[in-house]
Amino acid sequence: MAKPPFVLRWGIISTGRIANCFVTDLLVDPETRNVTDVAHKVTAVGSRSIRSAQTFIDEYAEGDKSIKAYGSYAGVFADPNVDAVYIGTPHTLHYENALDAIKAKKHVLCEKPVTSNAAELRSLLAAAKEHGVFFMEALWTRFQPLALEVKEISESGVLGAPLALQADLSDDFQLHKIPKTHRILDPALGGGALLDLGPYPLIWAILALYEHPDNQGAAPSNVSGTMLKTPLTGVDRNTSFTVTFAEKELAAQAILSCNLNVTSYQPGVIIRYEKGTITIAAPIYCPKSFTVQYLEDSKVTKEETRRFEYVGNGWHFQADEVARCVRDGESESSLWGHDKSLVEMDIFDEVRRQGNYKFPPGVEKVV
Repeated sequence: MAKPPFVLRWGIISTGRIANCFVTDLLVDPETRNVTDVAHKVTAVGSRSIRSAQTFIDEYAEGDKSIKAYGSYAGVFADPNVDAVYIGTPHTLHYENALDAIKAKKHVLCEKPVTSNAAELRSLLAAAKEHGVFFMEALWTRFQPLALEVKEISESGVLGAPLALQADLSDDFQLHKIPKTHRILDPALGGGALLDLGPYPLIWAILALYEHPDNQGAAPSNVSGTMLKTPLTGVDRNTSFTVTFAEKELAAQAILSCNLNVTSYQPGVIIRYEKGTITIAAPIYCPKSFTVQYLEDSKVTKEETRRFEYVGNGWHFQADEVARCVRDGESESSLWGHDKSLVEMDIFDEVRRQGNYKFPPGVEKVV
């Protein structure tokens, strides 16, 4: 007889669009993606009012009567039927929300960017260790089947060492048509391209370069960034940054960009190796295909394209990872560990420093 799956009981913090996406996928039958060892149950939803929490349950959790609606986040943190919480609030609230969850001894999956700065993240990691809970940034792209296969090919040696990577994520937010209080424009909410869009170009650099065995876990040897700010509110509208890895055996560079006033282009990611190229189709946060070109004497000798389809929109793979880690008593994921979030936030801090983008006083809870 098959062993029953480990069921992780989730509390949802925030009832915004991202939380909707996560919960919708959380309710997809794991067997549709060939997962039989873990399963998920939403047991609580927290919002600013019980009414909005209940509306969220009715609209996105099939009106499940077993899910408790709370008019505060504290109610979710105190609920004994919650094992782990998903935090989908604006990123300037992540530190406070995650710390409250950790102190309540709940495991935490926190949306990206995980915090406003690296100091906040280091504080959260120390708290998670003190209270003995699992903690992970919700960089969902890293757990999708396509990303796993790209990593496998990248590290197999068939293409040789990676040398250069370009990645972009952009969206035309029609900045002149949205209120200045919109999350993307408001500096008090950590607005701007870098923190909102930047994690996605960077995830591919971390996967292909930072994680590559030749890099031996070394931090970037150099980070160089430039920002063009919108006169509307002063947040970064166009940001480009170069991340170089040359501390160990790897010598490679990533050129990354994110923009708030133009659309993305194809392909979204290009990774060039000694003996070939991997191109990844946009949207780079949830791509559905990639192409490998094999080169000899700079000529393409073979080309293969892989396409991916699954039920849901790709948010559930990270939830499966959390469930397995909690089941196995792990404090962090081996796929997206604490070190990678720290590399990410250290890079963002440096790009903001070079771009002279400072948050308003009080936004950063730890500096």
